[in-house]
Amino acid sequence: MIEINQITTLFLAVALYLLGMALVNRIGILDRFLIPAPVVGGLIFAILAFILQTTGVVEIALDTSLQSLFMVAFFTTVGLGASMKLIKLGGKLLIIYLIFCGILIFMQNVIGVSLSKVFGIDPLLGVMSGAVSMSGGHGGAAAYGQTIQELGIDSAVTIGMAAATLGLISGSLSGGPVARFLIRKYDLKPTEGKVEAYVEEAEKPVTERSFMIQIALITLSMAGGTYIGEIFSEATGFVLPAYIGAMFVAVIVRNLVDRTLPGTVNMKEINLIGEISLAIFLSMALMSIKIWEVVGLALPLVGIILVQVAFIILFAVFVVFRFLGKDYDAAVMVSGMLGHGLGATPNAMANMGATVNKYGPSRTAFLVVPIVGGFLQDVIFGAPIIITTINMFAP
Repeated sequence: MIEINQITTLFLAVALYLLGMALVNRIGILDRFLIPAPVVGGLIFAILAFILQTTGVVEIALDTSLQSLFMVAFFTTVGLGASMKLIKLGGKLLIIYLIFCGILIFMQNVIGVSLSKVFGIDPLLGVMSGAVSMSGGHGGAAAYGQTIQELGIDSAVTIGMAAATLGLISGSLSGGPVARFLIRKYDLKPTEGKVEAYVEEAEKPVTERSFMIQIALITLSMAGGTYIGEIFSEATGFVLPAYIGAMFVAVIVRNLVDRTLPGTVNMKEINLIGEISLAIFLSMALMSIKIWEVVGLALPLVGIILVQVAFIILFAVFVVFRFLGKDYDAAVMVSGMLGHGLGATPNAMANMGATVNKYGPSRTAFLVVPIVGGFLQDVIFGAPIIITTINMFAP
């Protein structure tokens, strides 16, 4: 057995991310489907480890103890993005879209758990094939998968990552065609935006002082969330992972700072820290999965994902589109929902970008969808629904 220490594992995670980035830039299909670079690099390592393990050459043991640090940091940056002024700016449409995202998250868990019983697999693996990996994407799969593995389900992260990858590809494939169908069927045309354009704080320059202030806000939220998670779990017996506690504390910190020290939060720097944390955390999560543990679950997993894809398309076309106004903006937002509802916010942006490039602009969609898909759905609906579902089926 080869044992790789903490620092070397961190280096490998970074190196695999860079490898994945290089491959995504050079291989068209990876770029077209927006496959994340750390997923590509980490999966290459996992496949190599799988081959070495199954052929009896050598077993590789990684020290991924730093993974949880980067995981908590990423979810904290998500919470720090939840500004009330953004919610107010989105108005009624944002609230409607957010509510339907909450319904979607709930139904994804219902589908995952229900079909897990049909296929005779553990309900917690059904949870991993639900909102965790669909609306949560690879980040959610890695984070909640770690929590579920701590409950004794060894293959949770691997199942979640596989489901997230299948969902991501499905979201990229379906978003544009569904929007095109709606636009052509109802002869929709671009209209004046229903909301005013908003320029986020990302235009502020990055400075050493400002960067350290953002790190202070992040670490403050991480520390507070860690203690709250421990206290809550001990007092109630209800599993509340540290990263969820940190995300909720970050929401409170963000809005308190906005009220008392406006202009302090610099989302350009916050997002940069979040992207780096997510890249390393995902790379570590992928490189440490054990593929040999889930080969026998391939059929149930594919079956569940196919039902998830069918449901979100029908839900978006026959329900969400109508309640959003049955207009051009609604069609563009539907393409976005298919992107982040089956993958991640970048998929949503890519789907909407392809749609507006062909049919015309939609300021409303480009304000509402990133705000809801990027953090609001996770903070308000995703975390509570997923954690409650996990606790319902925890051993």
